[in-house]
Amino acid sequence: MRKLEDFIGMYDVSRTIEDTRAGATSRFEGQAEITLTQDGALYSETGALIISDQRFEAERRYLWAEEHGKILVSFEDGRAFHDFDPNLGGQASEHLCGKDMYRGGYEFSEWPRWALHWRVQGPRKDYVSTTWYVRC
Repeated sequence: MRKLEDFIGMYDVSRTIEDTRAGATSRFEGQAEITLTQDGALYSETGALIISDQRFEAERRYLWAEEHGKILVSFEDGRAFHDFDPNLGGQASEHLCGKDMYRGGYEFSEWPRWALHWRVQGPRKDYVSTTWYVRC
């Protein structure tokens, strides 16, 4: 049974973002570190977002907590984002951001290598992203 503690560590991160509206693919290459905190864990990601031939430094942070066998993912300011079952993989809870809906899920079939997939659709966004995590 996977628990929050099983995710603690450093990961190489590789993400592709297929933007349906722009008809373009961008990618992110970097690292993520998941560290234990008093209330759960901090997910911290840094790297480069590559769009066409341009590189942009990028970072993001999320708070992770464990509750009733699920991992709850929140934005750094504490607003809820989604949750997932670390043992089943599959669908994450949906998240409405403005009028854009995030639907996604986790894939653990190659554990400890794992993936996160998002399909985002709405008036501002229309893309599919796939992120792979490989423990360093």
